Amino acid sequence: MAVGGGISAGNGKQYEGRVTPFVIIACLVAATGGLIFGYDIGISGGVTSMDEFLQKFFPEVYAKQKNASGHESQYCKFENHMLTLFTSSLYLAALIASFFASATTRKFGRKISMTIGGVVFLIGAILNGAAINVAMLIIGRILLGVGIGYANQSVPVYLSEMAPPKLRGALNIGFQMATTIGIFAANLVNYGTAQMKANGWRVSLALAAAPALIMTIGAIFLPDTPNSLIERGLKDQAKEMLQKIRGTPNVHDEFSDLVDASVVSQQVRHPWKTILEPKYRPQLIITCLIPLFQQLTGINVIMSMLQCFSKHLDSRTMHR
Repeated sequence: MAVGGGISAGNGKQYEGRVTPFVIIACLVAATGGLIFGYDIGISGGVTSMDEFLQKFFPEVYAKQKNASGHESQYCKFENHMLTLFTSSLYLAALIASFFASATTRKFGRKISMTIGGVVFLIGAILNGAAINVAMLIIGRILLGVGIGYANQSVPVYLSEMAPPKLRGALNIGFQMATTIGIFAANLVNYGTAQMKANGWRVSLALAAAPALIMTIGAIFLPDTPNSLIERGLKDQAKEMLQKIRGTPNVHDEFSDLVDASVVSQQVRHPWKTILEPKYRPQLIITCLIPLFQQLTGINVIMSMLQCFSKHLDSRTMHR
C-alpha cells in the first residue's frame, strides 16, 4: 500500500506525493545489482578452496596442499600468480570499467548502464561456469568485473533518483543490503557445492548468472529516472515519470527544482575545478574518506579469502 502525505525535499520544501508501490518495486529490482557484487565477493574464496577446482586449473597449488607439512602457512600453499590473477582481475576490470560506466550512465541513462552491466556479468558467469582452461576463467572474471563496474556506478544513482527525498537514504541503502545478502547466499552455495562429488565449483560460479539475469530483465522493463530524462532533454517524459513515481499529478515544484538543478549542472564547465573550491572541500574530504577507510579495513580481502583462512585453521588443528 502506498504511503500518503507530503514528501520532504530536505531543503525546507515539502513536495506533494507518496511512496508508491511502483517506486518500491523499481528500487527492489534495481538493488539486485548489489547481489551480483556480493555474490562474487563471497563465491571466489570458496571456489579457490575446492580441491577439484585446484586440481583442474592450478595443480601445482593442489600439490603443495597435499605435500606440504602442517607447519607451512596457507599463504605459501596459495602463492600462485595465476590464482591471484583469477581473484584480482575482477577488481581491476571493475575499476577500469567504472570510468566508462560513469560516462554511459550520464549520457545514455541509468537504465542502459544497468542493462549493460547485467548482460556483461551474465556472459562472464556463463564463461566461468563452462570454463575448460585458465584463460576462460580469467576472461570470465574480467567480464564479471566490467559488469560490476557498471552496476556499482548506475544502481546507487538510480536508487537515489527514484526514491522520494525523505526516504532517499533508506532506499539507497538497499544496494548495500543486497550486497550483504549476496555474500551470505554465496557462502550457503559454497557450503552446498563443496559436498558435491563433481563439478561443485561449476555450479558455484555459474549461479552468479541468477542475480545478473534478474537485474538484466528488470533493467529492460524498469523506467529511467526523471533526472536522467531531464539531462537528455526529455522533459515531457520526465514529468510524466515523476507523476507516476510520486502518485500525484501535482509535481510542479519538484519538477522545477530538478530542471533547475540540471541547468546549473550543465553550466559547470570545469567540474573538477569546481569541486576543489574551498566551500566544497569539507564534503569532498568526507566523501573520499568514508569509502577509503572502508576499503582500508580489508573487508573485501577477508570475505574473498575467508575459506582459505578457515582451511588453514583446520589444517593447523589437525596437525597438533
